[in-house]
Amino acid sequence: MRADLFVDVTGQTCPIPLVEMRKAVMKAQKGQVIEIRGTHAASKKEIPMAADSLRLELLEVSDGPDGSWRILIRK
Repeated sequence: MRADLFVDVTGQTCPIPLVEMRKAVMKAQKGQVIEIRGTHAASKKEIPMAADSLRLELLEVSDGPDGSWRILIRK
């Protein structure tokens, strides 16, 4: 799936990944897909919870071979 917006928070810790995800959501148009990539383990759990509370569609949560993760959400 191709993302309309990309957020790279690799190496960032709380609360930066969540803040950057929320900024991307504010910029996105309804129906657009946002891809967030990072390495902070807690953010991998917090971002899907935030997406749920914002009534966004969680499309994917996947792990990279290097300890990174990728989350796709649709506004």
